[in-house]
Amino acid sequence: MDTYRLIARDRRDLLGEGVTWSERDRAVYWVDILGHRLNRLNLGAGAGAIDEWPIGEMIGWVIERADRPGFIAGLRTGFVSLSLDPVTITPIAAPEPHLPENRMNDAAADPWGRIWAGTMHMTGARADGALYRLDTDLTWSRADAGYHIANGPAISADGAWLYHTDSALGVVYRFALSPEGLGPRETFITFPEDWGSPDGMCADADGGLWIAHWGGGCVSRFGPDGVRERSIALPASQITRCCFAGDGLDRMFVTSAADGVDEPLAGALFEIDPGCRGIAPRSFAG
Repeated sequence: MDTYRLIARDRRDLLGEGVTWSERDRAVYWVDILGHRLNRLNLGAGAGAIDEWPIGEMIGWVIERADRPGFIAGLRTGFVSLSLDPVTITPIAAPEPHLPENRMNDAAADPWGRIWAGTMHMTGARADGALYRLDTDLTWSRADAGYHIANGPAISADGAWLYHTDSALGVVYRFALSPEGLGPRETFITFPEDWGSPDGMCADADGGLWIAHWGGGCVSRFGPDGVRERSIALPASQITRCCFAGDGLDRMFVTSAADGVDEPLAGALFEIDPGCRGIAPRSFAG
């Protein structure tokens, strides 16, 4: 028996990423970074229908705004405000104009409505990436630096921890999180080589952390102590990010990438049964 459900047999993403649930729209949003596209899978009215919007440049993620329509998005060039139908992009901040070979890669919002977003060199060849914070007044600051492939920010269910990874090093870090910002960086999980690399992440309601395995063809649940407790295999090697979705937050959607591999289902969007409930993604409060 398959452990997954394939969404849309006839469509693939070069680099699917940034998957997130929108309770407001009753839909799953995700991006194709290299395809310069935002996608939406409807779970409410018209369930199963997929919409897409060309963005015009690399887009790493979208996060809903709490008190107004639209999103904050991470484009190659920086933070923007994004609205759809029609697509309207308003620049907010470009943290790295001095690093033209860098781009934004992944992000998450915290319980105080701030966004934490990582950047990376286009190829991950240099440790030029950083972790940035976008505050609700639209000012930004650099919180950490020295990343090859900054990836997968996730916030624990209780809001006490921010998890972040350098995929190139195979290390998941954690930071104590508070209204004042981040505590010191701690090594939380180190992936052995045969697991692939840690990519995107999300937290469940019971304190677990779910991590996509780039090059490992699965998603895994790690307990609060960092021990791997469960793994769900998928028919694509480059798994990029996962999120809980649906009215009960008990469905999990998983993105993957086709770039650089010859696999029939690479780049597909999958649904799996996580066997638990997640937490709703936080929104940007600015």
